Amino acid sequence: MAHDDNKAWLDILDFPVADRTAKPRQRGLTMVIDKGLGLTDTRDLMELASDYVDYLKLTFGTSAFYHTRLLRQKIELVKSYGVHIYPGGTFLELALLQGRLIEFLDRARELGFTGVEISDGTINLDPETRHNTIQLARVYGFDLVVSEVGKKDPRDTIPDLRLWEQVADDLTAGSDVVIVEGRESGQGVVIYDDQGEVLEDELEQMVRHLPDPTRVLWEAPKKHQQQELILRFGPNVSLGNIEPQDVLALEALRVGLRGDTLRQYYVTSGALDPIKWPPPLKVKGGDLVD
Repeated sequence: MAHDDNKAWLDILDFPVADRTAKPRQRGLTMVIDKGLGLTDTRDLMELASDYVDYLKLTFGTSAFYHTRLLRQKIELVKSYGVHIYPGGTFLELALLQGRLIEFLDRARELGFTGVEISDGTINLDPETRHNTIQLARVYGFDLVVSEVGKKDPRDTIPDLRLWEQVADDLTAGSDVVIVEGRESGQGVVIYDDQGEVLEDELEQMVRHLPDPTRVLWEAPKKHQQQELILRFGPNVSLGNIEPQDVLALEALRVGLRGDTLRQYYVTSGALDPIKWPPPLKVKGGDLVD
């Protein structure tokens, strides 16, 4: 499907942050969480923001409630805009729990999904089974294979060192990207405290163990989390669990078009004196005069 590449403010203003990656990209990915968009809302999202969406995740087990015809239509619509679409990892966890992984992968491929997510946020997976599941998804020919580390329930927390060993293991097994669990709430999980604030020490300790930071995607549903991670890692940090209505706001954060990141650009540019734009403008009787 052909889409209009011209932006409304093209050649008028430059983005303060100039090194934002463009699609198709390997860094600076944005994963949108879809909890039940209909075809009209999906089309609106794609027309408005597909340039800034890399992955659309039909989260939890929500794809189980679609009529087959509608789900196929939605998948094809999203794919036509160059966006990967895949079912949530919790759904695959259920398939593993019920011993129906092959049937799950068969159906996901038949429906047209471009990717799958392998996780054990709720269940416990044997490391060899996890490794083999990732490799099996690759054999099935999915364009995108992602995995996720971290538990959804704080009572099941994995020690940091093991978590990052798992990131390395997943990349070796064949994951394109490894997602760090943040849940829909962004609270009380991995790098977030119960109020959703970033645990700085935990984050920095984890970063030191990352085999390849560019292949990690941080779930960050809250604006202040997105901002903090962008200021920490730069505009091309990969972020996920973004609500559909927040995609353009996130992209504005990335390129310096929101106050928080524009301030960083303003301060680092060194141009802190009050701005004067020559020549002086004079208005008389409602008209500009020389």
